[in-house]
Amino acid sequence: MKIPASLSRYRTTLIVVITLVVGLFLGRALFGGAASPAPMSEREGHDMKDQIWTCSMHPQIRMKQPGQCPICGMDLIPAASGDAEMDPMTVGLTEHAMKLANVRTMIVGMGGGTGNVRLTGKVVPDERRVYSQATHVAGRVEELLVNYTGETVFQGQELARVYSPELVTAQEELLQAARVREVQPSLYAAAREKLRNWKLTDAQIEAVIAANATSGVVPILADVSGVVVQKRADLGDYLKRGEVLYAVADLSKLWVQFDLYESDLAAMHIGDTVRYTVRSVPGKIFKGRITFIDPVVDPATRVARARVEVADGSLKPGMFAIGMVQARHGHATALLVPRSAVLWTGPRSVVYVKEGEGRFRMREVVLGAAMGNDVMIASGLEAGEEIVVNGTFIVDAAAQLNGTPSMMSPQGGPMPKGHDHGAVK
Repeated sequence: MKIPASLSRYRTTLIVVITLVVGLFLGRALFGGAASPAPMSEREGHDMKDQIWTCSMHPQIRMKQPGQCPICGMDLIPAASGDAEMDPMTVGLTEHAMKLANVRTMIVGMGGGTGNVRLTGKVVPDERRVYSQATHVAGRVEELLVNYTGETVFQGQELARVYSPELVTAQEELLQAARVREVQPSLYAAAREKLRNWKLTDAQIEAVIAANATSGVVPILADVSGVVVQKRADLGDYLKRGEVLYAVADLSKLWVQFDLYESDLAAMHIGDTVRYTVRSVPGKIFKGRITFIDPVVDPATRVARARVEVADGSLKPGMFAIGMVQARHGHATALLVPRSAVLWTGPRSVVYVKEGEGRFRMREVVLGAAMGNDVMIASGLEAGEEIVVNGTFIVDAAAQLNGTPSMMSPQGGPMPKGHDHGAVK
């Protein structure tokens, strides 16, 4: 394009002006937002001034600048926004602290009226089938025909022989009465009855009369069949009348006695079915019903015993058993929580209720019957509330350090200090 001669002298000026205009438009298009960072930096600086720094393991530590925890030395982390406005009666844990302490929660709900209770027990002889084999005459043990425990004996079997001077005298009286039995039949009958009371049979008595001679040795015969579980006399021992030589047990029927702790007693009833196992019979599950529960608690062990009767040849006295029973507490439904959720101090039982993310409040509760790994809540909680079920002690420790209500300090406040021994007041 040809520029007129009248404008040629302004050629240089026009080029400069056009270049400036084009540059201005390009600059605004490319860098128009570059002027805004300054206000953002000002806001960030303002936020940093308001930022609170805390320890993930000790949330009661609150600092206005980053650093290290004065308790554990861990690096402080920014506190979650809004922490300063949280309820001071609750204790807070950061997400990091909850993961380290494995703090878990659950929503409380109504459970059925049953729960599994684990029991431990022992196989024992049926006390109604244990007999004391005694001597009925005083004398010296001349011979023991059963010499060890565990031996099986049968009713009428000869167990031992005892020499008795009393027996010799009684037999002489019998022989004298037999000579005059036609004249004094009552005397003869009394002499025979005396020997019967000493467990001599009619055949033995007739043998004495037929031989017309006395014998000072009396055989001790087994009154019942069974297994010798105790041997109480040795060869040569002198026994008084009625003293026990052996304890004989009929092991065809046995008892399994399970220990019941006080917390489980209210939920156990006669007739409940118990399923149990013993180590010596692996893979087999035995089943029986509770036929008796001790009416008293053993003052030494603090347990009562529940009895299950069993007739199984594979079981032997002394074996240990592990059982499971579905206990009933008498309510169709109940508010049940895991035992791990409850902190118990004797007169008080407490749980920690979740109130917002990472915030927990201590709550006193009244406990009901224990149901295996669960415990019934009589009052203090409502269905639908969320409570801590694992890591409860960690949450309580944080509450104590933070001065909020805790198990040991229901009203909150600082932790009690140790004794100041030797301090000058």
